[in-house]
Amino acid sequence: MLTRKDDDGRGRFEVVPAIDLLGDEAVRLERGDYERVVARHADPCALARRFAEAGARTIHVVDLDGARTGRGRPEAIAALVRAAAPAAVQASGGVRAPADARALVEAGAERVVVGTAAWAAPDALATYVAELGERLVVAVDVRAGRVVARGWTAETGLTVAEAVERCASAGVPRLLCSAVERDGTLSGPNLELLADVVERSGLPVLAAGGVRSSDDVRAIEQTGCVGAVVGRALLEGTLPLSALAG
Repeated sequence: MLTRKDDDGRGRFEVVPAIDLLGDEAVRLERGDYERVVARHADPCALARRFAEAGARTIHVVDLDGARTGRGRPEAIAALVRAAAPAAVQASGGVRAPADARALVEAGAERVVVGTAAWAAPDALATYVAELGERLVVAVDVRAGRVVARGWTAETGLTVAEAVERCASAGVPRLLCSAVERDGTLSGPNLELLADVVERSGLPVLAAGGVRSSDDVRAIEQTGCVGAVVGRALLEGTLPLSALAG
């Protein structure tokens, strides 16, 4: 079992920059649509260094190819871990079995986000809690009130309430709640969804989707979330890099 106690818990609110990998590039998709790339950065490692130098404590890395195909790329995560130091890396994409999660930890990831595999069977969450302990983050990716998976391309059949109840019952330590319909749109976060997930779960919740400004970050903090994962707003400058330093 891999365990490591985090010391942030519900402490200081954290703005977490996102790097989404598609092929060898960092990109931003709109609403999770692989055909709608709204931003590109040719050098993901340079971007990781830039975020770390700006004061990021954690960098959220999504292997979009892995999320869609189920075949992760630990070597890509390892390269970003090296580039991001001393910031920690929270890795996502391609986890379909405990061995996939272990590979990301061995590549240097501080936390591993599990989405698709978390909903594969009623007892799946317990397996990942046992395997990862405090390193585990479960993705509750929501579109039209339902939880989606496989790079946001497949329905799980679960409502938000059902998914959150499973997480709380299984002892999941932390959630990442993404409003799919707002992701990459700069249209503002779904504050009602975030507040609902915080209240239902009683767990530390990271927010994602639609963040465009410092006002949005403050509004997310007021919902009780412990942090916000931000991508396009940082790339386009509507949220300044200084926000990463807290």
